[in-house]
Amino acid sequence: MLRILVEKELRDILYSTKFSITFGASALLVMLSFYVGIRNYQESMREYESAKSVNVSTMATLTDWNGVQHKVFREPEPLQVLVNGVANDVGRTTDMRVRGELSLFNSRYSVDPLFAVFRFLDLNFVIAIVFSLFAILFGYDAINGEKESGTLKLVFSNAVSRADFILGKLFGSILALIVPLIVPFLVGCLMVIGFGVPISADEWIKLLLIILSGFLYFGAFLAVSIFISAVVSKSSVSFLFSLVVWIFSVLIIPKTSILVASQIAKVPNVDAVDAQKRKFLNQQLAGRQQKMQQFMQSATFDEGFSNRFNAFNDSISKIYEKERETFFQRLNEDWRNKKEWQERWAFRLSRISPTAIYQIASSNLAGTDVALKQRYLEAVNKYQEQFGEFMMKKGVSMGGMRVVIRSSGQQTQEEQPKPINVSELPQFVETRENVAAAFSRAVPDLGFLVVLNIVLFAAGFVAFLKFDVR
Repeated sequence: MLRILVEKELRDILYSTKFSITFGASALLVMLSFYVGIRNYQESMREYESAKSVNVSTMATLTDWNGVQHKVFREPEPLQVLVNGVANDVGRTTDMRVRGELSLFNSRYSVDPLFAVFRFLDLNFVIAIVFSLFAILFGYDAINGEKESGTLKLVFSNAVSRADFILGKLFGSILALIVPLIVPFLVGCLMVIGFGVPISADEWIKLLLIILSGFLYFGAFLAVSIFISAVVSKSSVSFLFSLVVWIFSVLIIPKTSILVASQIAKVPNVDAVDAQKRKFLNQQLAGRQQKMQQFMQSATFDEGFSNRFNAFNDSISKIYEKERETFFQRLNEDWRNKKEWQERWAFRLSRISPTAIYQIASSNLAGTDVALKQRYLEAVNKYQEQFGEFMMKKGVSMGGMRVVIRSSGQQTQEEQPKPINVSELPQFVETRENVAAAFSRAVPDLGFLVVLNIVLFAAGFVAFLKFDVR
């Protein structure tokens, strides 16, 4: 009997006009999101390669390593374009220094502010907004709609148990709505291959997990709407309730959780932190100038002056740099700890919403979560150590100031300075996160989605057992 009920539900959904329209719209949006993501990735790669080329060609004209202004760039990843997360908000360029604090700038949205207003059409948006709405459209009248049409009374005039009916309704709805949606996802994956987007085996697994989490998210909203349909007697009322749940889940709860978290966990303003850093730098500059004046007043200007000056300059530079690193590190760590505490509160509160759970899980899998900036900064800070060691070997002063005394005389053609060899610079390589690390961050939220599906389907099952079928 259960098989017959599942087949009936499949026929009812697949032959309906509502299914044809919604499936066509969702399939189009899924494939469009893949196409837009692929094009954005290709454009981002062109900008990335162009920026690297300009950086190299600019340095290649120099004849002294002291004048090098090296930049490193964050390489776009395919999954970061399919599931944007915060990838477009985080800066893509870093001015590499021998020492000192590094910062990111030139984010995608700072360059293209129009996209910051309307945002990109990515896979995450289609699943989070469109799929959840379609699930409600198919589930809001799953029970009470059958009663209003008289089908429910007709079904139970036969030897059909309530358990078989509700299970047939649940399984049939899932099969009828989720299985056809696999087709546009497969087409999207073929588009990725066809356009030659370089996706590794780990990234394919991540993409599969993102799609799977999307289906779990879809199932949660389907379960919510079926539960409401079993609790409310009229389908029009259940549609309104389902729509209210959708609005709160998609629009209100995620944004409200940020406001509440900002009140629970206070974080110092970034401008206030920068003001403390500038004040400290000004104090250091004043102290440095005073020590420099004392050195010059007692200096003897002979042949060994330049060596003594450079040694003195390097020694005080190291002292001030150490003080600066310690002070900045303490400020940054304090700010980051408070910010992480605020984020944890926001995520905890937002997980009341299935939408927030899905978005957190998908961004963790794609590597576009809020920790993206910190992970990238750790990579460039590690590279800074290599860059600093290389520049020191090239004789670049850590203090940024040196005195060189050359003997007068006409330079021969052979003594003309030669351009620096840019290929000697250590290469910045940003290691991509493997699937195990991404999955470990996403597994709690994937577990929440699984549990949410089970609880909501169980609630719908229990509610239907008490439903008046007459």
